[in-house]
Amino acid sequence: MSAPGTDPFAAGTRSDPVIDAEVLVIGSGAGGATTAVVLAEAGVDVLVLEEGTWVDQGEVTPYSLDQMDHQYRSGGVTVAFGLPSVAYTEGRCAGGGTEVNSGLYRRPPVDVLERWRHDARIVDFDPDHLAGLADRVEADLSVGPVPGAPTAASEALRRGAERLGWIHDEIPRWMAYAPGANADEGVRQSMTRTYLPRAVAAGARLATGCRVDRIEMQGRRARRAWVTLDDGRRGCVRFRHVFVCGGAIQTPALLQRSGVRGNIGSNLAVHPTVKLAARFPEHINDPTEVPVHQVKEFAPDLSFGGSASNPGLVALALTDQWATFAPAVRDWERMSVYYAAITSEGRGSVRSIPGFRDPVVTYRLSGSDRELLRSGLARLALLALTAGADTVFPSFRGAPAVHDRADLADMNAAWSAARASVMTVHLCSTVPMGEDRATCGANSFGRVHGYRNLWVNDASLLPSAPGVNPQGTVMAFALRNAEIFLADEANGATRG
Repeated sequence: MSAPGTDPFAAGTRSDPVIDAEVLVIGSGAGGATTAVVLAEAGVDVLVLEEGTWVDQGEVTPYSLDQMDHQYRSGGVTVAFGLPSVAYTEGRCAGGGTEVNSGLYRRPPVDVLERWRHDARIVDFDPDHLAGLADRVEADLSVGPVPGAPTAASEALRRGAERLGWIHDEIPRWMAYAPGANADEGVRQSMTRTYLPRAVAAGARLATGCRVDRIEMQGRRARRAWVTLDDGRRGCVRFRHVFVCGGAIQTPALLQRSGVRGNIGSNLAVHPTVKLAARFPEHINDPTEVPVHQVKEFAPDLSFGGSASNPGLVALALTDQWATFAPAVRDWERMSVYYAAITSEGRGSVRSIPGFRDPVVTYRLSGSDRELLRSGLARLALLALTAGADTVFPSFRGAPAVHDRADLADMNAAWSAARASVMTVHLCSTVPMGEDRATCGANSFGRVHGYRNLWVNDASLLPSAPGVNPQGTVMAFALRNAEIFLADEANGATRG
């Protein structure tokens, strides 16, 4: 499938094009594509701008350096500064993070929704309504279990949890399978396969390679967006409404560059993770797949799962203690990478700095976070040993190899969060929504406080990290907010 639609900024329109749209959507990931399809299918004139390029599925190898170059911001090398720093990844392509993540799906937890409703004072926030929206997302994205047996690495995770008596389950994925297909023959139902083609078929325009530098404001209204195209030309978009859906890092950065302040970028929440590589007696590695089992015995504070484990990523998991772990990389076919993820008490910030293209991102782990990461890594090592691993290689500097339960004490003694490779793929909460103006950057429906036609509709709105993969939550929220926007437009009303 190639990029759909006609590029409104196509070369030859004019040297510095000025185009108009009823609604401008900035970003084409889980939030932006969902917003675009709801509005376009209701007959709204929608223009979607995406900074990255369109990359067809299969054009690059999943989890490869080629994919990093084509579909990730800064080649996947981005970091939130702190002690320790937290590495993170951002998709930068049509479809955003939905094109590069593992495709594992979780509904928004009901207890988390209730806490958000109460703490952030979110109005008209009905869990039953959100459950219905989740039903629609799951149908549109073909969410379901993998057919047949899961990978050997996934089965090892399940086996270890079962032996320990820990709560575990198989996580469904947004994948489509032909009748009789195997688990590794699915087609990822990312935004370039689902909502973006639907939006374009309904009349939306999509332009890739377009970086929005800033949104021009006049009083309480956003007036136009100034754009830099990949070929160096400048463009301008005039609109009635704008939805910023660039993700939890780029959305607050753009708003700040546009002079928008007030709880914008100061509440970054993530799920910090630590990893280990586990070596088994038998071949276990599937370089193209990720385990679909997760262990939730200690949820919502702590969960365990499996990561992509191609040879390069196995080597990366060993690099913190490369001096002694390097020989193990020869056994990569017998190895898999697993993670422990926590729901963090810490918070970070996103700050746009004049003269710099990308914002400065910081994150500070709390003392409780550090202890939870330590205990999480120890429990994960126990899980791998119980599953049958002969050796566990923890990802922190100075780590000893763990061969049996007796070695866990040595690992705990050597552990330090400051020496660990902490990373995350879940970023949210930089423009939290709700009516508590002391903490929230947008109202209960995503409209930025203090502005009439400026909206956010992506992971930035989540008041805190949900403790699960946030994509399902983001899409349910985006459906809700876009449909409320349409209803209010039809009635001439403005909520909040």
